[in-house]
Amino acid sequence: MTNSKEFIDVGSMTLSEKLGRDEQLARQIASMFGILSGILGPDKLVLKAGKLDILNLMRSSDVFDRVIALQRLVFEDPTIEGPVSEEDIPNVMESIEDEIANMVARRRVEDNIEKKINDKMQQRQEDYVKEIRMQILKDDAGPDTPETLKKLDDLKKLEEIKLAKPAMEAVKPTNMSEIVGQDRAVKALLAKIASTYPQHVILYGPPGVGKTTAARLALEEAKRSRFSIFRPDAKFIEVDGTTLRWDPREVTNPLLGSVHDPIYQGAKRDLADGGVPEPKLGLVTDAHGGVLFIDEIGELDPILLNKLLKVIEDKKVMFDSSYFDPEDPNVPMYIKKIFQDGAPADFILIGATTRDPSEINPALRSRTAEVFFEPLTQGDIQKIVENAANRLHVKIDPQVPKVISDYTIEGRKATNILIDALGVATQRIERGEKVASEASSGIDNIILTLEDLEETIRGGRLSPYVHVRASSTSLVGKIFGLGVAGFLGSVIEIEAVCFKSREEGKGQIRFNDTAGSMAKDSVFNAASVFRNLTGEDLGNYDVHVNIVGGGDIEGPSAGTAILLAILSAVRDVPIYQDIAVTGELSIQGKVREVGGIFEKIYGAKQAGIKKVLIPAENSKDVPSDITGIEVVPVSSIDDVIPHVFNGDIDIKSD
Repeated sequence: MTNSKEFIDVGSMTLSEKLGRDEQLARQIASMFGILSGILGPDKLVLKAGKLDILNLMRSSDVFDRVIALQRLVFEDPTIEGPVSEEDIPNVMESIEDEIANMVARRRVEDNIEKKINDKMQQRQEDYVKEIRMQILKDDAGPDTPETLKKLDDLKKLEEIKLAKPAMEAVKPTNMSEIVGQDRAVKALLAKIASTYPQHVILYGPPGVGKTTAARLALEEAKRSRFSIFRPDAKFIEVDGTTLRWDPREVTNPLLGSVHDPIYQGAKRDLADGGVPEPKLGLVTDAHGGVLFIDEIGELDPILLNKLLKVIEDKKVMFDSSYFDPEDPNVPMYIKKIFQDGAPADFILIGATTRDPSEINPALRSRTAEVFFEPLTQGDIQKIVENAANRLHVKIDPQVPKVISDYTIEGRKATNILIDALGVATQRIERGEKVASEASSGIDNIILTLEDLEETIRGGRLSPYVHVRASSTSLVGKIFGLGVAGFLGSVIEIEAVCFKSREEGKGQIRFNDTAGSMAKDSVFNAASVFRNLTGEDLGNYDVHVNIVGGGDIEGPSAGTAILLAILSAVRDVPIYQDIAVTGELSIQGKVREVGGIFEKIYGAKQAGIKKVLIPAENSKDVPSDITGIEVVPVSSIDDVIPHVFNGDIDIKSD
């Protein structure tokens, strides 16, 4: 390239010198266009010239036009007018050369950088291809090793070993009609579940009466009802409230669900690597569209219960995490939806408890209907035992159900006793004793005898559930009262003896120290009513009132029975021993309302009581379909006396 600085002193040049100069300049310009073509490429050069509208200038025979075109092309400025005179050309050409030199330098640097980039990309590509190849090989082979494959084989061998179906599974009711002794509860439960508008329910009742079974079968009945909203695939999710783990930090919450943040153990690797929190859905979402059954709901953590109530109201469970970023492109759509909209949790809650309603969270009770399961009678227990024997294909002695009913009021325990006795019978047969005549082996050929049951009772050190039994006799100074604990009623033996005091008016009244204060107050009430009835001061007698067994009697319900025992002892008139009495005794001789009437009546039936005297104010609490026992409402002690004493009693003073 010729240096433009050679063009000096133009005014002194001859014509031939000017012509040589022009030719040299033309070659210089052509050389620069060639360099630009090498830098940009011919196609890009023409395209760029077209955008700058200099194609005509480039093709011009005028040197000035071509210099202008070169300027505009190099500096990418379409407004450049070029040199004004020939004297300006050397400077213009020098500036163009400098810019082209810069372009060449930039191009070289760019080429070097691009080469390095290409080398890096090539290396990365090779590493990536290698990683992909290893992943494919791993996927084809799987994560298993010879050691893990051996463990898998061992596990499959274990699965091939099958024991017989558990006996308790075999005897479980398969429909509502097989649940014994709970007709009212079953009807009430179905009315609340198998409906167009199902309700959340709490089931109250003693253990072993069929609450869990009834809840499970209620959903199955509801699925078949034409009025029900439950779909055929509705789930029954069961959990025990006593075993539910819960971390206040929400690291774990199997009931409602929790969030595994990426820094905590348990988060999936692909999510943890991207810093994405992972929601773990809980049982409330598993139960969506079905029933969530919580056994022993009264034992549930209070804070967790309040959280559950919020979910019940919202019909969804919300999750939160400081690691969640809705703008993060690495967050999968389902995780975004869970965090933003919540997880669905529209279910019907059925809770079961052995606690008294007063012990249950009021907020929970306000949101649920309540169904009460009844204590099982001896007849119910006997029927359960007979049904279980039929399901197990076992022949039993006719006395077996009756004896078992003496030892429990729980259906589950009654079945367990039967199964234990069956085990004793099988061992007896193994020893070659008393085999059924029609065959020599197989459970269908076992006859479970009364001796088998007695051996089971002795081995388990079982004691009769009912220690107090009614009789057809009459005794002086002894009467049956009624008590209740939870959902179970029981008979209380109350006895009294009286002696003339050594000194007039200085008699003493003794009562169990272990009895409750209200029961002791009932004794003093009885003394006042005794004086009203007889005109005598009980202080003329030494009276000893005893609660057999020394139990702590809470409440005033034994007041009427205590007075009758004292009257019988003082007047030496016997009391029927198949009658039980309950009711608070006022100092005016009125029999006042008490609680637990339903349970007390069942407890009386369990003990063989034929007649129960209750306060007239409690008449509404008596089951309408009660059978096997006479229930007599009374308002005052005058109404009570004719039913209790076996003989005329003179309540007037001598």
